[in-house]
Amino acid sequence: MTIIETLCKEFSIQPWQAEAVIALLDEGATLPFIARYRKEQHGSLSDQQLREISERLTALRNIETRRNEISESLKKLEVWTEELQGAIDKAATMAQLEDIYRPYRPKRRTRASIAKERGLEPLANLLMMQPPKMASPQEMAAKYVDEEKGVPTADDALQGAMDIIAETVSDDAAVRADLKAFYHSFCAVSTKAASEEAATGTYAMYNDHREPLRAMPGHRVLAMNRGEKEGAIKVSLEVNEQTAQRLIRNRYVLQNGSTASEYVARACDDAYTRLIAPSLDTELRGELTDRAQTAAIRVFAMNLKPLLMAPPVRGCVAIGLDPGYAHGCKVAVVDETGRVLDTAVIYPVGRGAGAVQTAKDTVKRLISRHGVSIAAIGNGTAGRETEQFFVEVMREMDLGDQLGYMVVSEAGASVYSASKLAAEEFPQFDTNLRSAVSIARRLQDPLAELVKIDPKAIGVGQYQHDLKPAELDAALDGVVEDCVNAVGVDVNTASVSLLSHVAGINASVAKNIVAYREENGAFTSRAQLKKVPRLGPKAFEQCAGFLRIPGGKDIIENTGVHPESYAAAKALLKRFDLTPAKAVGTLYQMAEEVGFAALAAELGVGEPTLRDIAAELSKPGRDPRDELPPPILRSDVMDMKDLKPGMELKGTVRNVTDFGAFVDIGVHQDGLVHISQLSSGRRVNHPSEIVRVGDIVTVWVLEVDMQRKRISLTMRRPAQK
Repeated sequence: MTIIETLCKEFSIQPWQAEAVIALLDEGATLPFIARYRKEQHGSLSDQQLREISERLTALRNIETRRNEISESLKKLEVWTEELQGAIDKAATMAQLEDIYRPYRPKRRTRASIAKERGLEPLANLLMMQPPKMASPQEMAAKYVDEEKGVPTADDALQGAMDIIAETVSDDAAVRADLKAFYHSFCAVSTKAASEEAATGTYAMYNDHREPLRAMPGHRVLAMNRGEKEGAIKVSLEVNEQTAQRLIRNRYVLQNGSTASEYVARACDDAYTRLIAPSLDTELRGELTDRAQTAAIRVFAMNLKPLLMAPPVRGCVAIGLDPGYAHGCKVAVVDETGRVLDTAVIYPVGRGAGAVQTAKDTVKRLISRHGVSIAAIGNGTAGRETEQFFVEVMREMDLGDQLGYMVVSEAGASVYSASKLAAEEFPQFDTNLRSAVSIARRLQDPLAELVKIDPKAIGVGQYQHDLKPAELDAALDGVVEDCVNAVGVDVNTASVSLLSHVAGINASVAKNIVAYREENGAFTSRAQLKKVPRLGPKAFEQCAGFLRIPGGKDIIENTGVHPESYAAAKALLKRFDLTPAKAVGTLYQMAEEVGFAALAAELGVGEPTLRDIAAELSKPGRDPRDELPPPILRSDVMDMKDLKPGMELKGTVRNVTDFGAFVDIGVHQDGLVHISQLSSGRRVNHPSEIVRVGDIVTVWVLEVDMQRKRISLTMRRPAQK
């Protein structure tokens, strides 16, 4: 099956779509650009579909490269045949290719290779033929006794021949395929605690634990791997050994009464226990881990997107509090644009009543002086006490609805504050104050602030430290790229970090854009971007549609309409006798009444592109995040001890894993809604079917474990009593 045929089958697309996507990628087009501005060419595939197709294309091309390498290697070894090539061509995975190549791959010195050096291969071939009428194997083996070659007895000769047979069996791709199918159907993963201490510790559930390999969920695979790495548990794969050996014997042992069959059977058993079983254990454990890691990376990416796309709290002066004990609570006030207005360090915890009163006075002064209307409080060390302190300040100031707060994840704030980027942005502040600024800005514009942080440090997944760094980075960078380009970027205010995630723009070009802007003033048209050093025609094509210029020469510069479509946009406006200003709020509906298909034919523009043009001109400066529910701002605080079973609460989903969702209900400890508690009306295969990060949900308290600091929640409405 060709690459295009494979893509069509796996993604349910047409050959012309696959060919178009491949051609665009090979031309160097970015995925956001392809998804947004080449819809006619690929049939309006979504950005997620395009990303998955791109990843699969890379994998298939890697397989194709390896296929060619193996063919060339076999030719050099002078063992290539048309039959072998046919098997190579049919192989669909890298594992299948390697199984075919296994018998010919250069090996280190083995028992079989030593036996061949001693001249025992003819004896092995004779035994494998198992002629019904032959001299006893002992008599045949006696002919190969040669002390100088290291074969002192007939038994030694037979052992060497069986070693050769065992390796031949082990290298048989068909045998391995049979055994893999058997393992996938009947193998179990078994775990035991490595010590009495481990049996009651973190990995207690894995003491004497056993479950089918085929059904083991990814999060348990990763937990099992971590426990094994830490020496807390021992892991093994279990199958019926006799059945596995019988599968091999059925391929090699003839039922014709030959006296050689016993030796072939013993060699088959040895091949399984000594060579195949250890190899399969490693391979299948690797497959389990790869699948688990792929799923975990998918969960991480799935959680990251809504976190980045969380609605910004616009037009508000914000105060950020980065809690702490020894070094105090760092405070920063930023204006509506994120510019730092004031900073302070207070000690609301652990320094006595005098320090608390001084801290209150400082915060009250900052709120009053700068007209603060929202507060962001970090959820790290001393976060709970700082939240209680701030609620007291709010009560004493009695501002009512004029001031609200939100507990914000600190994940990655310390990483950012100690980075070179933060030092360049805030050279006058120490690292602690930079964290407070970052926390305040996360509430104002999560996307603009979080793009400055390594996505791995944001921590919305499971077992991220156990995942393959390159694959995790690629997936998360893709999510950041999709989000930044979906929202669009104000080219006159965006940071280097934000600009560097725009399609077609790398870090050096982003720096050049900022430098040009600082030297020449604000951009007034997209065409000016062509004057930026190193921003060539290809980069301009890729990035221009995603860069916005509010207040530029023309409203169209503040939309997602690409410069290549300006002529079409003007033709559409002329068709309805509208100026760009009069098109706002009306154009899309007017075009829909006429019919986009008819308009597209009339104007000579693709229908998907025309729809996008009309939508953009109807809502210039549109931010898709504004259409989402706003975040919950709190004005009071609860404690875990205030929670009672059955209590109904509103909360925000903070993380989604394979086994459930963690929800912030305002008690500084997220509660877990287990997958079994997400819905009462349907079977849930994965929590992402029901919730995503940032969702506002109604939950009920099931159980509160004060000792273990665990809260169990449900989204299944309790029965009315």
